Amino acid sequence: MLHKVSLSGIRVFETVARRGSHKAAAAELNLSPSAVSHALRHLEEGLGVRLFERHGRNLRLSINGDILMRHVSAAFDELRRGLDIVATGEAKHVLRIHSAPSFAYACLAPRLPGFLAAHPGIEVRLSAGTDYARFTTSDFDADIVYGPIHAANVVAIPLGPETVTPLCSPDMAARIRAPRDLLECNLILSDNKQVRWPHWFHANGIAAAIHHTLSFDRSFLALGAAADGLGVALEPTLLANREIAAGRLVAPLAGKSIDITYAGHHLVYPRETRRGTLLATFSAWLTETLEAMPRGPTP
Repeated sequence: MLHKVSLSGIRVFETVARRGSHKAAAAELNLSPSAVSHALRHLEEGLGVRLFERHGRNLRLSINGDILMRHVSAAFDELRRGLDIVATGEAKHVLRIHSAPSFAYACLAPRLPGFLAAHPGIEVRLSAGTDYARFTTSDFDADIVYGPIHAANVVAIPLGPETVTPLCSPDMAARIRAPRDLLECNLILSDNKQVRWPHWFHANGIAAAIHHTLSFDRSFLALGAAADGLGVALEPTLLANREIAAGRLVAPLAGKSIDITYAGHHLVYPRETRRGTLLATFSAWLTETLEAMPRGPTP
């Protein structure tokens, strides 16, 4: 479809849609109103749709024009931003990271200021979501993945061992002295987790029905509920690091039970990438930062 339209025609369309008239667009573009009209007509013929509707003297985008303008406007905004950065000498290396939500919230975002301070020439754009980055487009340079790696032709770096243990508020912990005491507690469920309550009870030789009234699809929500005294969460201490350090969460069975340790998260990026040096810098910082964090449960 791009071969049927010209960039100059798209520019005319964006200006008319933004300014609301042929005359105003012509003045901004230093063109005659007839040249503007001709460019729009040629664009509409190439696309096979009407982009504007006239109501008396008013010019309004059609449904198709509104759809196109949303995409064109975003593209021109990004183009203007790039030109401004280059023109003002403020060009930076941009690192686009996708991450599992709880890792982004609990581990990465709070520590990014340290990375940016150590590397002032790098700009980080962080997105979080449960869908994995496939690297079939240029949207992301790397992904911090929880669980199995689905992408092909990638480098996957384990982000260290994670210890999964029961966590709760200090007040609730006072009632928990042995693994079986958990059977009298509300156990908070975390959906979409590799390690769940049945695994932990099995590791501790307990076969019992699990009682719960709360379940969450994000670890940070489960940890927040546990910190508020609503029950006991089974989560990695890595994700609970800030709550543990603040004393809002404790591990009541530290040293009294068998916990489960596994590699839950990986830093993943394409094996063939032009961002190798930048990703190596970020990877080295991330692994070093995570290694410095306490990993084991704190009673």
